[in-house]
Amino acid sequence: MLKLVAGLVIFLGVHSIRIVAPGWRDRMIARLGVGGWKGLYSIASLAGFVLIIGGYAAARLEPVVLYNPPFWLRHVMMLLMLPVFPLLVAAYLPGRIKAAVKHPMLTATKAWALSHLLVNGMLADVLLFGGFLAWAVIDRISAGKRPQPAAPATPPSIAYDVIAVVLGLLLYVAFAFWAHPRWIGVPVMPT
Repeated sequence: MLKLVAGLVIFLGVHSIRIVAPGWRDRMIARLGVGGWKGLYSIASLAGFVLIIGGYAAARLEPVVLYNPPFWLRHVMMLLMLPVFPLLVAAYLPGRIKAAVKHPMLTATKAWALSHLLVNGMLADVLLFGGFLAWAVIDRISAGKRPQPAAPATPPSIAYDVIAVVLGLLLYVAFAFWAHPRWIGVPVMPT
């Protein structure tokens, strides 16, 4: 469990620098350059992510049950997960979805984390998904208080929204019914 917690602290900590130490972040970017900062940020994030994966896998071998959710919540989880992949794709496209949601990556993270908390009641699940949910809520509040970037040069286009929705739903189906069982080892809807 310590490995999971360490991974969460590193990964979410790195992703929280802009929230808790914006001045230090700016000084590091000035010192290292944008490329150097992104490289260091990426290495630390990857290290945290690897620890999260290994720690979560190890914690699943010795589960500590906190609650046992009813089976019907899996249907709610599937519904809450439906916008996650389209929002993830929309985060990278200058469409109306991105303009309306403002922070689609954080919204997707919150929906992903909440939906998984509904159906997973082990301590490792609560640490993982609860940690990401708390971080996304705090980061969204923080983002609302930061100066907003200038409007994009490319005006929002509905064509990008169509791409985000279609590609996102295809990714949703592929991940839910193929990748999740193979990569995570858990079928989305067990029989």
